[in-house]
Amino acid sequence: MAATIEFYWDLGSTNSYFALHLVKPVAAKHGARLVPHPFNLGYVFRHHDYVLMEEPKAKIANRIVDLQRWARRYELPFRMPKKFPIKTSPALRGALAMRRFGKEWPFMEAIFAAYWERDDASVAELAGLRPAAAALGVAAERFLALCESEEIRQELIAETDAGLARGVFGAPSFVVGQEIFWGKDRMDFIDEELARLPGS
Repeated sequence: MAATIEFYWDLGSTNSYFALHLVKPVAAKHGARLVPHPFNLGYVFRHHDYVLMEEPKAKIANRIVDLQRWARRYELPFRMPKKFPIKTSPALRGALAMRRFGKEWPFMEAIFAAYWERDDASVAELAGLRPAAAALGVAAERFLALCESEEIRQELIAETDAGLARGVFGAPSFVVGQEIFWGKDRMDFIDEELARLPGS
C-alpha cells in the first residue's frame, strides 16, 4: 500500500503556498499519496488566542524578505498580495466542494496561484472562486450550492477539529504515520520518514 502524506493547509498561509509545490516531488519520489485537509487558521488562531500580525515589525519585515528568497530558490512566481490577511473559509469550503468531483488538488493549485501569484484577493469570496471551479468543468451553481450547504460547513469544522485533536496547530502541517511536520522547510524530514516506512 502506498504511503500517505496528509497536508493541512490554509489559503491565507504564505508557507502553505510554498508547501503545496515543494511536497509534490517528495511524494512522487516515494510514490506517496497526498491527502489534503483544509484547516481553518482563523478558527485555530482563536482557539489558541493568537493574533496574526501582532509581532515585532522587524520580524514581519524579515519574513517578507525571506519569502522572496524562497521564491527565487524554487523559481516560483510568488508575490506578497496587497490585501493580507483575507478571510479563507469560503476557499476552504470550496476545496471540500471540489472534493466531490475529484478535483480538490487542482482547485487548490488554482486558488493559491490566484492569490499568491496574481494578487487576486477575490478568492476570499465565493463569487471569486467560481472561475476556478468553472475552469475545472464544475457548474458554478452546483459549486456554490455545495459551498453554502450545511454539509460542507460542518465538514470544514470537522476537518479542523480533527487536526487540532491530533496535535496539528498550524499550516502548513504534514502528517506521515504518527509524525507531524510543521512548515514548508520540513521536506527533508518528510523524505526521511517516508524512507523509513515498511516497503520503502
